[in-house]
Amino acid sequence: MKINLSPEWQDVLVDEIAKPYFKELLASLEEDCKHHICYPPLDLIFSAFNHCSFKDVKVVIIGQDPYHGVGEANGLSFSVNDNVKIPPSLRNIFREINSDLDSVFMPTSGNLENWADQGVLLLNASLTVRKDSPNSHKHLKWNLFTDAVIQAISDKKENVVFLLWGSFAQKKGLKIDRSKHYVLESGHPSPMSANQGKWFGNKHFSKTNAFLKSKRLKEIEW
Repeated sequence: MKINLSPEWQDVLVDEIAKPYFKELLASLEEDCKHHICYPPLDLIFSAFNHCSFKDVKVVIIGQDPYHGVGEANGLSFSVNDNVKIPPSLRNIFREINSDLDSVFMPTSGNLENWADQGVLLLNASLTVRKDSPNSHKHLKWNLFTDAVIQAISDKKENVVFLLWGSFAQKKGLKIDRSKHYVLESGHPSPMSANQGKWFGNKHFSKTNAFLKSKRLKEIEW
């Protein structure tokens, strides 16, 4: 199976890609996708990286695994394709942006490619999933690869904002070097967490932009 990953990211992750588990992962994925429908399409698995080069990463948002419904996943965490109904978690993200930034604009599309193109790495812990089966590719050890991605960003860059929403993302981000990066944590934007008061009001979007501005980096147009 060909790795549709930009040359720059391949250089950053060269040691990880060469490890036996990663080659086994790709082989197992290719085999699984012969027998089951998998998302996102194979050519979009690394979209989060191909839309956001390593040198341009300013913000990292960590999700769990891709949406598993027909036509939803596009390789970016929390993001769906155009013309797909906006999922509840993403709708809550948009609501918080509106409140935080005093906006009255509610997007009609849940496609977050515009964020990625501005330097927001929308990283899922697992990059693939079977149709209608959440966490079905957890056994493929995607977590080892995405842990290595986070570690590479933590080690090789500075002044990156990590947005860790919910306990899963917070555990995933435990090894981030907080002396050189800005880490914001809150509850998950899912309805269950948000309705318990753990999401709304976190102001992560204005805080992110204030930090970027303080480092003379271009702010994100959320």
